[in-house]
Amino acid sequence: MDQPASNGGASLLLPHEEGIPVGAGPRPPHFSPVLTILSAFILISAFALFGWLQFTLPRLERIASPDRALALMVGRMMDLEEALRQAPAWERLLYDLTSGGSLDEQALAIVWYEELAASSGDPVVHLYLATLEAEAGRLDQVRHRADDWEGRRNPYPFFARLIRASYLEPRLDRAVELELQANLAEILPSDWFYDRLAISLATRAGDRALFSSVAETLAARGKLLLGRTRKFAAIEIALFVAGAIALVVIVARRRDPGALSIGTSHVPPPWRGRIAAVVLVRGGAMGAVLTLSLQFVEADNLLLRGLAIPLINLPLLVLAYRHLLRPTGVGFGQWLGLRPSQARWGRLAVVVPAVLAAGVVGEWVLGLVAGSLHLTSHWTEWFDEDLVWGTVPVLGTSIVEYVVMAPVFEEMVFRGLLFATLRRRFGWIGSALISTAVFAAAHGYGALGFASVFWTGVLWAWAYEKTGSLLPGMVAHSINNLAVCLADIVFLRV
Repeated sequence: MDQPASNGGASLLLPHEEGIPVGAGPRPPHFSPVLTILSAFILISAFALFGWLQFTLPRLERIASPDRALALMVGRMMDLEEALRQAPAWERLLYDLTSGGSLDEQALAIVWYEELAASSGDPVVHLYLATLEAEAGRLDQVRHRADDWEGRRNPYPFFARLIRASYLEPRLDRAVELELQANLAEILPSDWFYDRLAISLATRAGDRALFSSVAETLAARGKLLLGRTRKFAAIEIALFVAGAIALVVIVARRRDPGALSIGTSHVPPPWRGRIAAVVLVRGGAMGAVLTLSLQFVEADNLLLRGLAIPLINLPLLVLAYRHLLRPTGVGFGQWLGLRPSQARWGRLAVVVPAVLAAGVVGEWVLGLVAGSLHLTSHWTEWFDEDLVWGTVPVLGTSIVEYVVMAPVFEEMVFRGLLFATLRRRFGWIGSALISTAVFAAAHGYGALGFASVFWTGVLWAWAYEKTGSLLPGMVAHSINNLAVCLADIVFLRV
């Protein structure tokens, strides 16, 4: 157990640290080396387990219904692609620039479906893969699949007949087409895959009425998605313009050291760095144990889920208050910079748009680089089943978790504690890079997701450094997460 320091007790702390003279302030606490080493072991083990799971657990196993999820995602993606083909050239160019859309979406969908087909026993998954290949002009592969399906159990023989009639036979008898259309409507939902197969059958049979009807349905879905895409793009451009103006204001005032000051938080902080290191290790270990414990709790408990992030971070914050804030006379409001004067609130309206605009530019550049290198994030990284299919209470809990809880507590821990503590030894750039690397790694994304989170984390660290407040980072973090949630809801849920 932790005890007050005594002359004969062993201590992990040096008697003084740079910037804090010997004898200044309250007497430093004595931490049991055994507990600290045990905590470090738990924390390192937790990170190792997390990393091992990220590299060994198949991505598809992280989604409860990958077949259903991928069909929805690819269907909506292809619907949007169909609509974009009818859009003006300048709009298609703008879409490519802002989303990395230079990637071949159809080829990407085929890669995703090849991965899913290798592990799924659902015959419809294989039909969807063949449909994508046929639409991409890979008819040799489609022909090979159809031949292979002939010797399998139902419904594969029917799928072979359907695929041949849709893509491999030049003409189709009208009666056969009507039979295939009726069976197709019973098997598949009304989505992009159904529409493409139905259109192809109607084209080969000369069924103009059915062709027009399905084509209109396909165009209507694409038009709806294109309209939503335009609204998102307009909001993104508006944020960029507002942020660009804010950046001009910031550059114009760069020689005034207090021009961006919002809060009263001091960076570097007044606490001892080595005490803070012990606090981070012990608090992080307790948080890791709580995280593991919550995995065994009923997932349908929405109250517990909504409070999970505060509960996991509570031990660290309690330790921080006891050993870092209270001994130095710093309160939570001062530490976080949450009590700006009335005159300083307006500066928040300058810093937040600037940070958001820089984040948008970073995403654009990252998308262009990824497109040129043919890199992409795995689709499971940004598909959230609760946002797409969850009930209204589940949806509301998820939004609170992502938009309120995560920004507040992640900024307190990664910027307010980790970044601030590193600032006692390093410059702001080194501290930002180290703390943000930990922050990005904790999200468990692939290379592109890591780079995206890393870039925004550096921006939020800069905002904390320059403003003396976590408010800009919290607000920008919240808006960023809200945009991600809305994208899932608007493009996939409704």
